[in-house]
Amino acid sequence: MDTIVASPIKFTAHAVTEIKRLMAEEGFDATQKLRIGIKGGGCSGLTYVLGFDEQLPEDEVYDADGLEFIMTPSHQMYLFGMQVDWHDGLNSRGFTFTNPNASKTCGCGTSFSV
Repeated sequence: MDTIVASPIKFTAHAVTEIKRLMAEEGFDATQKLRIGIKGGGCSGLTYVLGFDEQLPEDEVYDADGLEFIMTPSHQMYLFGMQVDWHDGLNSRGFTFTNPNASKTCGCGTSFSV
């Protein structure tokens, strides 16, 4: 049984709605969990990870406003206090990340450095 930990990340109502919509789509693999994290790369050094993935034994399970997600524990120090939002406008569409730990971000907003 997983222990659910208080979330180090916040989601806006728009982000929660979009993620739940994606999970409700026909053909969604319900064995997959929402994963948030980072990986090396991108123009600023680190890139955000937001997608559906298989839970690994070392993953922590978090709950944010009724939205459960998984994260590698070592990623928390880079993402603590971050807010995930969803924009569905004509000029921009997609998830955005507001990370108070980022000392530098790229123009597209998906890459950062600390």
